Amino acid sequence: MSADLAPVIAAGTRWLLTAFPPAPGAFNRALAEAQAQQAVTLAAALRYPTPLDAEILHLLGPGGSARLDWLTGADHGDDADAGWRTWVDETVVSWAACLLAAPALAADAHPLADRGQAGELTRLTSPGNHEHDAAPLLRHPDLLEPIAALHRAPLLNLLDKQTAALG
Repeated sequence: MSADLAPVIAAGTRWLLTAFPPAPGAFNRALAEAQAQQAVTLAAALRYPTPLDAEILHLLGPGGSARLDWLTGADHGDDADAGWRTWVDETVVSWAACLLAAPALAADAHPLADRGQAGELTRLTSPGNHEHDAAPLLRHPDLLEPIAALHRAPLLNLLDKQTAALG
């Protein structure tokens, strides 16, 4: 996976944690951030599998968070630090929401992303009680559904095609 995806991963992670805040406490915040980052990293690796894809992303831009903010009812008009929102990729965040809501889907997707180089994703693919307790909103399928539904079909189609190509 290209290092050029770091701004998109950071912005997607931040957006998910802003929209679906963790339970109170520093430990919960760290666990929720790890889960969100793993989901966004895997989604970005699936969406932009080659360095050329990452270069095209930088050329055209990721699109920003406007529609995601609208779907969640977020109002960020007074946010002086809103520049990071321009780096949010709607498709990556939608795919990350799909992966967070369905750990089995994340486990199936992991080996297909960048030939398994998306890194360790245990908190995403095999969440335990600590992960669920730390991020109850971030792991709630009903709450994630409006975001996940945006681009679920292309994700499932991509995974089906990659699985068929491998075997």
